[in-house]
Amino acid sequence: MIMEKSYGELAMFALAIAALLSLAHTNSEGDALYALRLSLTDPSNVLQSWDPTLVNPCTWFHVTCDSQNQVIRVDLGNARLSGSLVPELGVLLNLQYLELYKNSLTGHIPSEVGKLQSLVSLDLYHNNFTGSIPRSFGKLSSLVFLRLNSNRLTGRIPRELTSITSLKAVDMSNNDLCGTIPVTGSFSHLAAKSFENNSRLNGPELEGFVPYEMSCH
Repeated sequence: MIMEKSYGELAMFALAIAALLSLAHTNSEGDALYALRLSLTDPSNVLQSWDPTLVNPCTWFHVTCDSQNQVIRVDLGNARLSGSLVPELGVLLNLQYLELYKNSLTGHIPSEVGKLQSLVSLDLYHNNFTGSIPRSFGKLSSLVFLRLNSNRLTGRIPRELTSITSLKAVDMSNNDLCGTIPVTGSFSHLAAKSFENNSRLNGPELEGFVPYEMSCH
């Protein structure tokens, strides 16, 4: 009888610990998304439901969670948002879809986005992002779709991206990229139109030649 009670108490204790860990996890995700909200200007009030006092962000509009209340989608495409992204986004380790296309977002893309190893689709096209494409994107081992077109990105195309074996669709057109276009790994099947309208970007690399121009910034 004592043994049964002891096992029952242990089971309840384990469940309580699991619930607390889940709560802490979802709170950290909510904190990260609320940090994003604070960095954005939202004239259409699409983020009005993003209330940081709630237990988790799973009831917020434009946020999707899985059965464990972990954020897996953020859908804010064509939402008339301006402002910049925040490094706190790197907390969203279960995020699969980050859709922020067709807004007026500015500034650099945080390197912390490279921590999102569950990410399948990263759509940042038709914004005003500047700076280089983070080399940390090479760690996005689940990435299938990478669309960065129609921004003001500069610098080289990170060679780390070629090692993402899942990568199927890439669009970096209409930026200010420089250097040469990689042709190895996942980039071997990409069409030239994926890189068009980058006036400082040269043609595909030739094996055995130096892949970068020293003046490329």
